[in-house]
Amino acid sequence: MGSNTGILGLSEGAYALLRDLIHERAGLFYENGKRDLLIDKLSPLVIERGFDSFLDYYYYLKYDAGAGDEWSRLLNALSVQETYFWREMDQVRALVDVIAPEYYSTLRAQPLRIWSAACATGEEPLTIAMALNEAGWFSRATIEISASDASPGAIEKARRGLYRERSFRSLPVDLRKKYFTEEGGLWRVSPELHSRIRWATVNLLSEAEAARFAAAPVIFCRNVFIYFSESAIRKVVRMFAEQMPAPGHLFVAASESLLRLTTSFELKEINGAFVYVKRD
Repeated sequence: MGSNTGILGLSEGAYALLRDLIHERAGLFYENGKRDLLIDKLSPLVIERGFDSFLDYYYYLKYDAGAGDEWSRLLNALSVQETYFWREMDQVRALVDVIAPEYYSTLRAQPLRIWSAACATGEEPLTIAMALNEAGWFSRATIEISASDASPGAIEKARRGLYRERSFRSLPVDLRKKYFTEEGGLWRVSPELHSRIRWATVNLLSEAEAARFAAAPVIFCRNVFIYFSESAIRKVVRMFAEQMPAPGHLFVAASESLLRLTTSFELKEINGAFVYVKRD
């Protein structure tokens, strides 16, 4: 790590500029103690582009009109894609067993729209689809599932629908046999289940991108706010509150709390799971 710092000339000032630009554009915030981590993740990109320093790379990202593709590469490099099927199922069961029935008891003619807003490589929305299918929802109601991530690479993997063994650590064996087939040492999700999800690349800090999906009555935004600054979280949650219908249901991870950050949502316990419900 030290050699990369010397070769590329990452001064404290250049680090602060690059860190703040990434925070502004993507919401990800790297504290001073994470400097070496950022060096490790971005050094290959800087070198591949032929820049002599991180400062040159910063100027390219900030001012070059053609840097859009490079931002995609940067987000791929910084994204954390550690996820798996059947994760934090108490929240999914609350959706399947309580929220969906309540929704259709009052709004039977309208489809239930669900947005997995930080889906990484797709395990979360596929889990939601499996659980809904197991409960028979797709045969008796119209449900639309959208799934997005800021990383184009993650969404590309989700669209392929091929998963490694580590993604199945919690999925019941019978469901694995039902919804997946082995293919060259990987596991392919069934086309029928996979086709129920609309995949997209979305930066949550871009209202123009996120507003297309945020009007959903149910949003899963789990295990992403832990990487955001408080100001970025406030911005995203405010956008959710402005777009979601009431009572909208927002799921975040058990390790994430919005209690100090918003008055637009009330924390409620539904079927043993904690959910943020948009106030009327």
